[in-house]
Amino acid sequence: MSKDTLSVTDNRTGKTYELPIQNETIKATDLRQIKVKDDDFGMMSYDPAFGNTASCTSRVTFIDGEKGILRYRGYPIEQLAEKSNFLEVAYLLIHGELPNKTEYGNWEHDITHHTYIHENIKKLIESFRYDAHPMGMMMGTVAALSTFYPKAKEIFDTGIQKLEIRRLIAKMPTIAGFSYRHTMGLPFNYPDNDLSYAGNFLNMMFKMTETKYEPNPAIEKAIDVLFILHADHEQNCSASAMRNVGSSHPDPYSATAAAIAALYGPLHGGANEAVLEMLAEIGTKDQIPKFIERAKKGEFRLMGFGHRVYKAYDPRAQIIKGIAHDVFEVTGANPLLEMALELEKIALEDEYFVKRRLYPNVDFYSGLIYQSMGLPTSMFTVLFAIARTAGWLAQWLEFLNDPEARIARPRQVYLGEGERDFVPMGKRK
Repeated sequence: MSKDTLSVTDNRTGKTYELPIQNETIKATDLRQIKVKDDDFGMMSYDPAFGNTASCTSRVTFIDGEKGILRYRGYPIEQLAEKSNFLEVAYLLIHGELPNKTEYGNWEHDITHHTYIHENIKKLIESFRYDAHPMGMMMGTVAALSTFYPKAKEIFDTGIQKLEIRRLIAKMPTIAGFSYRHTMGLPFNYPDNDLSYAGNFLNMMFKMTETKYEPNPAIEKAIDVLFILHADHEQNCSASAMRNVGSSHPDPYSATAAAIAALYGPLHGGANEAVLEMLAEIGTKDQIPKFIERAKKGEFRLMGFGHRVYKAYDPRAQIIKGIAHDVFEVTGANPLLEMALELEKIALEDEYFVKRRLYPNVDFYSGLIYQSMGLPTSMFTVLFAIARTAGWLAQWLEFLNDPEARIARPRQVYLGEGERDFVPMGKRK
């Protein structure tokens, strides 16, 4: 008997089955051989929300939630945030390796010179209601881009793949900037190709009457680091949406629109906004102990604490906490910051939270930074989407090149009625 197998005994029949173990997993389809009768469908695994089911193999992002580790293509997030920039990290996620000087120069040039959007797309953005949510505008606009680039549906043409990837990464900040300006009733700012990726985004958001917009270096750096931290996060809800929708082979714009829709949900992309709402509800520092006690009783939820994956301090939260001070030196201290720091201090010293390993996550401080920059809460998830586009496309590309890839089609456990005869309406009770 091989050591790399799992022995399973079906107590209904007394039969024992040997299931191969590979990469610390068993294949769910290997359970199908476990039957009571020959005409049975076979055993299935039942895993709501995929809490312990691997849907794919991947080489993009590694997370060890128990130890608080996050790596892109093997590189620790701490090193990338300190030494790299977002466009270099985007290249790493897409191509698997960091670029050399020539590769980076070509990549940066291509991204920079695809930032403009068709004037008809601008008109589409203008057609949204004045109070439309920027994420809804982004989702609809990205989906509409598929009609402007019909060749994008040729997803297995490597040349077209590369072109559409560059277009999407380049145009997301433009769509975001235009959406923001539309909601504010301000004229659109066109891209400035002399600026960095983060600087150009700030230009399209905040330029007013000045001839040349010059972003504040601390703010520009903070945006770039936040983009790096949000660029990918393994098989989360939106990445899974990108892969699942991509499995039916639509163009990348349509798949990305689906990923944006997943991120739009408050359980995924809206957590940093919820943190600000929570701090506002608490009101003052002296009220924190009372709210802590309410949280321990289950009456109040501490937003920004705990994570589905991380059972240690989220490494991204530690980095964001550091850059927050640089931002506040420029913008002035956010009045909610002292309350956030006090809340974290009290929670991390409380046995209730320590025992449950509820540590601050990436959303705890990011909202405070965005708010201090003058961004409305409706834009928080939009910034998330700009950054995550690189990760979504890396996941999409990996799926297309996976020899085991098939169209996503989960099974179900049917618990409804058995066969029954139709009853005419007049005879129904």
